[in-house]
Amino acid sequence: MYAPERQQEILRLARDGGRVDVLSLADTFQVTAETIRRDLKALDRAGLVRRVHGGAIPSGRLDFEPDLAEREGTAADEKDRIARAALAELPTDGTVILDAGSTVARLAAELPLESTLTVVTHALPIAARLADHPGVQLHLVGGRVRHRTRAAVDAWALRAYAEIRADVLFLAANGFSPAYGLTTPDLAEAAVKRAAVAAARRVVLLADSAKYGQEHFARFGDLTDIDVLVTDSGLGADDAAAIERTGPEVVRA
Repeated sequence: MYAPERQQEILRLARDGGRVDVLSLADTFQVTAETIRRDLKALDRAGLVRRVHGGAIPSGRLDFEPDLAEREGTAADEKDRIARAALAELPTDGTVILDAGSTVARLAAELPLESTLTVVTHALPIAARLADHPGVQLHLVGGRVRHRTRAAVDAWALRAYAEIRADVLFLAANGFSPAYGLTTPDLAEAAVKRAAVAAARRVVLLADSAKYGQEHFARFGDLTDIDVLVTDSGLGADDAAAIERTGPEVVRA
C-alpha cells in the first residue's frame, strides 16, 4: 500500500472511530510506528486530523461530545478499575461533590452501603443511583439540564456551588494533559466544573488514559488544580511522571 492510500484509510478509521492510535495503526498496516507518525503528521498538515498524545482525532472534533450511552460503554473495564481505586480517596463521614461523568457514576455505584456521607451532585444519573443509599445524605444541584450529559448547568448550579465547602470533589474531564490542562466540549459544563473545583478542599480527577493528551473546546483548569489523578495502567510511567511533576499524585489502577 502506498502512503497516500494508507493515509486515506487512516483518515477513514479516524472519522469512523473518533480517534486512532499509533501502535494500533502500525499493527494494522504492518509498518513501523515512525511511518504512522509521518502519516499523521501529513494528515495534520493538510488539516484533516489533529494530532494528540499517542495518535490523532479527526479535524473539527474539539467540540465533539459523545452522548451518555456511548460514554458508558467506552473503556468500561478501565473505568471500573478507576472507580474501585478511587474509593480510597473517600473521606470518613465527610462531604463529597460528584461531578457529571461516566467514571464518577461508576464510583457512585461502588459506594459501600456502610458509607455515611453527604453527597452533592449536579448529575441526574448519579443522583438516581444514590437516592436510595441508606448512608448518603443527598443534595441535588439544580439548573438547566443538558440532554447529552444529563447534567445541570448555568446560574442556579453555579450559585449552589458558590455556597458550599466540600471535603473532596471527584472530577471528570474529556481531556487532560500538562500542556492543555483540563478540557471539556461545553462552556456551560466547564463553568460548573470550575465552580465545583473552587468549592472543594481536595480534588480527585477520575479519567481513563485514552483522555490523556486530548484537547477540547472549553478549558476549565490546570493539572495544578488537581490533588490526585486516578487513571488506568494504560497511562505510561513517563507520562505519569510528567503529570506528577506538575503537582498531583498519580494512581494507575
